[in-house]
Amino acid sequence: MGISNKVVIGVLGVILSAASLSAFAFTGQNLAGNAKVTIEQARTIALKAYPGKITDEELEQEKGGSGLRYSFDIKNGKVTHELGVDAKTGAVLENSTEGAHPD
Repeated sequence: MGISNKVVIGVLGVILSAASLSAFAFTGQNLAGNAKVTIEQARTIALKAYPGKITDEELEQEKGGSGLRYSFDIKNGKVTHELGVDAKTGAVLENSTEGAHPD
């Protein structure tokens, strides 16, 4: 008996799903155990504050707020905003146009 097309498609779907999950790994993920806000919640907060496409994201220890923040670069048209979300409270800490030389 041969392998049915449905089985092959199902297996490929699982493989592709697993690959897409690893694509969402973010810098600073090792700090996530200290966060009360998940990366998914922080993305939602960030995109409400500045709609667009997230092009970069990280969790970092930085002054301001609780000292632990998610930082997002969000592109909308030709403009990229840097948006910071406190990883313990969910407060927006920064929402500014990214300069010509981003950090």
